[in-house]
Amino acid sequence: MRAVCLFLVLVISKTLTLAGRDLPLSPLAPFVFFWQDVLAALVFLAVDTVLRRPAFAWLLYGVAVAYVAINAPIAVVLGTPLTWTMMRAAGGPLADSIGHYFTPFNIGSLVLVAMAGALLPIVLARRRVNPSWSVVAAAMVIVTTGAMADSRIETRGLQRNAFGALVGSRMTRIEEGADTPADSEMRARTSARAPVNLEQLRGAARGRNVVLIVLESTAARYLGLYGAAPDPMPILSELGRQAVVFDAAYAVYPESIKGLFSTICSRYPAIDTPPAAHARVPCISLAQILAQSGYRTALFHSGRFEYLGMAPMIADRGFEVLKDAGGIGGNIRSSFGVDEPSTVREMLEWIDALEKGEQFFLMYLPVAGHHPYAAPGPGPFELPGDFGRYLNSLHYGDAALGELFSGLRARKLDGRTLIVVQGDHGEAFGQHPDNFAHSMFIYDENIRVPYLIAAPGLITDHVRSAGVASVIDTPPTILDLLGYPVPAQHQGRSLLRSETRPAFFYTDYSLGWLGLRDSCWKYLYEIDSDRSKLFDVCSDPDEVRNRSGDFEARAHEYRVRVQRWASAQRDAVTHGR
Repeated sequence: MRAVCLFLVLVISKTLTLAGRDLPLSPLAPFVFFWQDVLAALVFLAVDTVLRRPAFAWLLYGVAVAYVAINAPIAVVLGTPLTWTMMRAAGGPLADSIGHYFTPFNIGSLVLVAMAGALLPIVLARRRVNPSWSVVAAAMVIVTTGAMADSRIETRGLQRNAFGALVGSRMTRIEEGADTPADSEMRARTSARAPVNLEQLRGAARGRNVVLIVLESTAARYLGLYGAAPDPMPILSELGRQAVVFDAAYAVYPESIKGLFSTICSRYPAIDTPPAAHARVPCISLAQILAQSGYRTALFHSGRFEYLGMAPMIADRGFEVLKDAGGIGGNIRSSFGVDEPSTVREMLEWIDALEKGEQFFLMYLPVAGHHPYAAPGPGPFELPGDFGRYLNSLHYGDAALGELFSGLRARKLDGRTLIVVQGDHGEAFGQHPDNFAHSMFIYDENIRVPYLIAAPGLITDHVRSAGVASVIDTPPTILDLLGYPVPAQHQGRSLLRSETRPAFFYTDYSLGWLGLRDSCWKYLYEIDSDRSKLFDVCSDPDEVRNRSGDFEARAHEYRVRVQRWASAQRDAVTHGR
């Protein structure tokens, strides 16, 4: 009876998750979407039968129901129950983001599932409902059919229940051991969108200060610099009028901490590994190289280093000064961090404290743009819902950039400073089903980011490059601009060189996705279902038309490449090499 009750609780929770979503029409769909719920009930029945300890079984049932109830609103909002990766991320800095979803409907879904778990045993006990062997046999047929048909229907992970998502995210999805892909394998297959020739800039910024700005949750598609109107970041667009702007720049991972590792170390992170594991990876960081060359170095973050293990990631990476929200103070705007003007003031004060003529490398990590999109005022965008608030938060962050640029000009440093601006990842607002925030998928709204290089007095024209770029290219590009050699250990390449390479990326927050951008081709591989997607993003920028069936050989080659790449990176990070 307890197993039947748990099954019904899981069905109620799954029904709440699936309600209102676009689902595939297929006779196999009921088997695919509910087989994990049947399996969970069968496993519980087996444990209950073997142990024959009613008191313990009721305790286990209560814990299981509570966990399903907690996951119910999460699955309703995000389309997935909690995974291990999501659990690591749900810390104190996200308190405001979590609180944002304390709506009557979401709380009601939790209460409904919990009440069902409490009342069903009472109702079914009176009817003496217990599964017979024929029912068990039928359940096993459902599990077998659903599991075998899982890869034939695009479920977006909606078939998983609270237990399936947790167990699945602990399984090894990519084996270690592949050799690092040869340089020839890393080059682009096609040259339909070759980058502009920037060779003349190599060494041209020699002796300049460096300011590296990593924008939080800023997707290229929403900015005027990339054709959006109205423009939430006009100051950034103004900077771009005399800058090199990259149209196809990509994050390596749709989350900040692993992206930061790539930005400062020019190395790819690894799938199914915690951020802390990357702190043990040998790294010749950009800050370390510049510090050894006489630069004063500092990193200022409007958020908190405690989030997702950022502190060990940036420790001993060559930064003389490390300051986050705790050290900056200012006006607390959300649990995630402090107001951007306070951070800008701290950075300018640090510059003022340097000896006259000292070169500096300043890295700025704002939090404007991060959910729950906090800003001090209403802002100019009156669009309803999260998207309007998001644009206003970008606009607020843009104003802080203006204060920083004005501060550099007031100190007559702008003509002696190299400015590089990139995004850490994007932000999604339902462009693809169940794609919200940034972590779950690797469509362009999640990982295509703004990227520009400005050097007032040196770069005086607006230059656009269509070549593919990645955030791992940032250290080699800056070093090349400054006239320094690029370490052989860097996996990125200087964007000033004519050579082109694909950009690789992945996510493991919910489902496991691997991908690459190679000229006009964008390839996505869903590990769990062994399903491929191939898009020509030059003609289909919204990634609507899957061409994998039309170009099977290309899709197969890309699948082998991303699997080989992911395997090599996991081996390197896991073993700290």
